[in-house]
Amino acid sequence: MTGKVQANAVEALSGLLFDGMTIMSGGFGLCGIPENLIAAIRQSGVKQLTVISNNCGIDDFGLGILLAGGQIKKMISSYVGENKLFEKLYLSGELELEFNPQGTLAERIRAGGAGVPAFFTKTGVGTLVAEGKEVREFDGELYVMERGLTADLSIVKAWKGDTAGNLIYRKTARNFNPMMATAGKTTVVEAEEIVEVGALDADQIHTPGIYVDRILKGAVFEKRIERVTTRPRETTVGENV
Repeated sequence: MTGKVQANAVEALSGLLFDGMTIMSGGFGLCGIPENLIAAIRQSGVKQLTVISNNCGIDDFGLGILLAGGQIKKMISSYVGENKLFEKLYLSGELELEFNPQGTLAERIRAGGAGVPAFFTKTGVGTLVAEGKEVREFDGELYVMERGLTADLSIVKAWKGDTAGNLIYRKTARNFNPMMATAGKTTVVEAEEIVEVGALDADQIHTPGIYVDRILKGAVFEKRIERVTTRPRETTVGENV
């Protein structure tokens, strides 16, 4: 393909993967994750990865398939979630884990994308989160210094994109994806739909195409639900159930 648009996930990642690299992966739980790009990374066999993501999928889906394949060396995340293998590998010392309060993780990524090397936050002061980090007083309050995060590669999921890489995210899938798109040396996007330039309402674009290097239309999106939670159906008198 020409320009930014790629034929598939394997082509989109061609020449970008190497052992020991750092990858940012968008999404929250299983919502808004770049399913096709994760599968292509699994297929590539690249290993010793440091992965920056809110969590690590589940045992057989999302980033969990990279964990199961022994490809991840370290996770920088906020939530272990429903992944039992994640817990097992961490507790056995086979997986490095850098835990972050969720808002701090989001701001570290945003700061990295904005070229801000570090910032101070009150979150985590006086806890294990602050161990080994600089703590400074501002206006009588203590703040801990956190470093901005960047990556060799950001993989992002969008709802719609155009051929120039301008992106729109849908509802709660607009979670870590926008900030990660700015913080990778290279950003590769999978979208549910790709349209021509000018087809997107300029006022609705969340990520400008300047941040996007390659884009593909995802082949399939399972969109699994991490944990289905329902409540009993309300019934009325005389209703048959």
